[in-house]
Amino acid sequence: MAMTSARASPFKGVVPYIVTPVDNFGVIQAEVVGRLCDDLIDAGVHGITPLGSTGEYAYLNQDQRTRMVEVTVKAVAGRVPVFAGVASVSVEAARFQARCYQNLGVDGIVVALDSYFPLGESEIESYFLSVADAIDLPMAVYTNPSFQRTDLSIGLIERMSRHQNIRAIKDASTNTGRLLSIMTHCEGRIDVLAASSHIPACVMMLGGKGWFSGPACLAPRQSVALYNCCVEQRWPEALDIQRQLWSVNEIFARYNLAACIKGGLEELGYPVGDPIPPQGPLNRQARAEVASVIAKLSHGTPQRLKGV
Repeated sequence: MAMTSARASPFKGVVPYIVTPVDNFGVIQAEVVGRLCDDLIDAGVHGITPLGSTGEYAYLNQDQRTRMVEVTVKAVAGRVPVFAGVASVSVEAARFQARCYQNLGVDGIVVALDSYFPLGESEIESYFLSVADAIDLPMAVYTNPSFQRTDLSIGLIERMSRHQNIRAIKDASTNTGRLLSIMTHCEGRIDVLAASSHIPACVMMLGGKGWFSGPACLAPRQSVALYNCCVEQRWPEALDIQRQLWSVNEIFARYNLAACIKGGLEELGYPVGDPIPPQGPLNRQARAEVASVIAKLSHGTPQRLKGV
């Protein structure tokens, strides 16, 4: 395992998890991806991540995943970093994904561990370090105990922070005490980013560097404004924006995440289609609730991004 001291990390700011628009034949809709990336970048986001939970990575085959990364890299064209999501139950498949996406020109990867059988800490450590060893790219470790059968201990995170390619951790625990422990024990070797869109102001106040966010697809300008307030330590303004964005998270807590974001993007004029089966689209009532939230964020008129 390669060791290093503190070094620059590309993981910072507001990084939307984009959806994966597919047609009825499972073909990635490159034009839709391009429009969405253009508009998000125009709104000021700091990076783009395909193949997250919002991107329904678990419902895509490997050919679709590869194509989605290829399309995203082409659409972004170097204007902001592209961080591809990597996740599998096996080391071999995760290493394959990471190498594939590196060859496609991504700027970094965000690695999660899918689980079936329970794993011990040494096995979890081996998974992440094996992926980090397979590439020459910055890597963010993603831990999400709500979806995974395993979590990462503070000691494990501290050990992994010494690998030269592991530059950040995306922590979805929502536990600010845990975040402080990570920051203390890793001594600046890795940056901490929030994975939960409802606490980014708190994470930034503690010393975090930003957040990955599916909901930022629907409210990119508000999310960027929140980040800027945090960077400039204008905390009252930041918390005011955070409260405004809370309505988005409330609606997502009631319905499927991918269905909410795809439904919201449809309301904004993006033909992203329905979630990938067996997931279903929002029903009429839920779709109306999502539309209402978008309208309130835009003071009565759904925020249509440039080019829509």
